[in-house]
Amino acid sequence: MIRLHHVPESRSMRVLWLLYELGVDFDVVERPFDKSLRGAEYLLLSPAGRVPALEIEGERMFESLAMMEYLCERFPEAGLGRAPGSPDRMGWLSWLHFAETVSQHTASLTQQHIMLREDHMRSPIVMQLEAKRIEKCYGAIEARLSTPIENRDHLLTSGFSACDIAVGQAVYMARHFAAIEGFPELSAWYERICEREAFAKSLTDEGGRLYAQDFYPAWPS
Repeated sequence: MIRLHHVPESRSMRVLWLLYELGVDFDVVERPFDKSLRGAEYLLLSPAGRVPALEIEGERMFESLAMMEYLCERFPEAGLGRAPGSPDRMGWLSWLHFAETVSQHTASLTQQHIMLREDHMRSPIVMQLEAKRIEKCYGAIEARLSTPIENRDHLLTSGFSACDIAVGQAVYMARHFAAIEGFPELSAWYERICEREAFAKSLTDEGGRLYAQDFYPAWPS
């Protein structure tokens, strides 16, 4: 039994997307992004009170990228991981975890724009700096995708993998704060992965969105 505890438009989305790509049976427990995550029952699953949490055959995991590594190893036939000894193993690990580099800047901006409800609580400097840091991450992805190597339609030369899921989901969230239109290779790659059926399944409906706006400009300009 696999059960994912999920908050829409959070890091748990990347695990949800991966599970759909793997084509395995699983259950989803959708949770609100509120103080209930600090409740005693949920803390048994995730000791820091964060999402996602993954229950699998009586055990639990509470770090999303660790979940992705584990699931790719558990279901190798899906071809979304790269095993030790594979030529793309180093790249797979590096780009999988690069997703968190993007996500940490997005998390800071989510706090600034959404969780801090009054303008006097917010820092214009933090908002502008973090948006620029996301653009630096976009630049790194753009450079990777621009490398003149055959079959560089994805982050790895060997094709689509969990790296595209993890980084793609990070970009999905980051786009709320920094536009990707100035990065043509990234934009084309993002469009390709968004066409995947599993990506569409991982999206929430309008009523469950964390981000009420499609884009939050740095404030003040």
